[in-house]
Amino acid sequence: MNGPTEIITMTNNQKKSNPSNCPQVTSMSLVIVYSSMLALKRDSQIWKTHTKSLYRRVMPNSTLAEVRGVRIHRGHNEVLRDASISIGTGEVLAVTGENGSGKSTLIEAFAGILPLREGEVIWFSESGDLVLRDSEGRRNSPPAMGLTLQKDGICGDETVSERLSLALSVAGGDPQPNRINALLGAWGLSHRSNERVSQLSRGLRRRLSTLCGLAPAALSDSPRLVLLDEPSEGLDEDSKSILVGWIRALAERKHGIIVATHDRDVSSCADRVVTIEHSTLKETPGESFGEAEEIPIASQNVARNPISSLISWSFRIEARNPIDIVGRATPAIVAILLSYALVGEIDLESHDSRLLAALVLAPAFIVSVASPAIVSRLSEEDSGRWWDAVVGPMSRPAYSISGASIFLPIPITYLSWFVLSGSVDSEISSEVLKWLWVPSLALLDLAVASTALHLMVSDLSRPSAAPAPLLLVVLVWPFLELTDALSTIIDQGMTFGLAINDPIPTCLIASLISALVWLAAVLIPDY
Repeated sequence: MNGPTEIITMTNNQKKSNPSNCPQVTSMSLVIVYSSMLALKRDSQIWKTHTKSLYRRVMPNSTLAEVRGVRIHRGHNEVLRDASISIGTGEVLAVTGENGSGKSTLIEAFAGILPLREGEVIWFSESGDLVLRDSEGRRNSPPAMGLTLQKDGICGDETVSERLSLALSVAGGDPQPNRINALLGAWGLSHRSNERVSQLSRGLRRRLSTLCGLAPAALSDSPRLVLLDEPSEGLDEDSKSILVGWIRALAERKHGIIVATHDRDVSSCADRVVTIEHSTLKETPGESFGEAEEIPIASQNVARNPISSLISWSFRIEARNPIDIVGRATPAIVAILLSYALVGEIDLESHDSRLLAALVLAPAFIVSVASPAIVSRLSEEDSGRWWDAVVGPMSRPAYSISGASIFLPIPITYLSWFVLSGSVDSEISSEVLKWLWVPSLALLDLAVASTALHLMVSDLSRPSAAPAPLLLVVLVWPFLELTDALSTIIDQGMTFGLAINDPIPTCLIASLISALVWLAAVLIPDY
């Protein structure tokens, strides 16, 4: 300021000595003063921006989640080695690196999806510290979070509004219709709300999956962790701008965001940047670029039950597209017709009752061991990995129950009996019809065990390898036990003794074998 002051003083002296020079000197002074003011204003704006960015970086944050000393392999390749990083409330952490460097692996490690060779993943909350997963095999159900995977994690049979509602409900959000419509409208999806996801373009589908990752935090009144894996992939420029604005808005509301990205526009909004090189993490300060957009007002969280949401999702999708029922019932009906064509109405006087029992139960056995539709639905766009993350270690038991054929075995068994037992004495037939549900009910346990085996095989590195489906052969054992039980009912009627050959103990043995198979199939993949 000394320069302009001296000039003004000089011009005042000149004004006294030489009035004719006053207009010229005064104009020069005003130009210099105006330039100085512009410089001060520019410096002030720069200082405000720098201070705001600095405030974002140095403000105290409580930690939401942390990975400690993590080592992860993909096949025989070591992807992460001794990786340690944390994310706090109000922070945006960008994960960058070349293709295959381990960005998605780090995101999935935070979500608890991947088994660890070393280290642990810990989440922090008001209720205490939670070891989400560690190298010793411990795994716990995760707290509520927002998650967008690299492959969307959405089944094509879901509708747009259903998917967003589901993402909110599993995270403790309140999926009221007006809030769903507002969220979809903000991302330009309201006009497609009732359409199936399979009918969306790639860009709109990615927009939906990104919104489903952000929405649980946007409507939460408590800090949430948001995990985004390549969220800008396939988005247009307007959608990217919305994405950056939402990320900054969520950070201002004290949520923590981890975003794996190649996109410079997205990574520039981060407060910290982690680059993965040669399986190790290198952290640098971020630019904290971008202005927060207006997002919906948060509401009070509600009770969440991800397992119930998963089972409801499975039944709802099957009701909309019943490929599981049709796929199972068709071979069962063919088996009944073939049995009738080859054997006809069996005469018990000339044939062993075990043959009739086996032919009657065989169609229901086929129904039980057929490949469930839930396997293909979970493999679609990594839908199963999304459920595995939000449900946690109870996801596989829930899959095996919701994906099993629990409605068909009993009616198929009765249909088979009506077709094949035409020559059976009416009194015997009446007694069998009264108790045929007992071995049929035990087939439900077999169906659940079969579904668990199919799910275990689908998780193998080569699920289509020939030896894998042979694991189902073990289920022939409980089927033979049930055949003995039905044969006893045909020959002797229903008895309630506790001898090893009586119907009820035999059915219990079959159910116990199925339960052990189910337990092994559920536990083995986590180790």
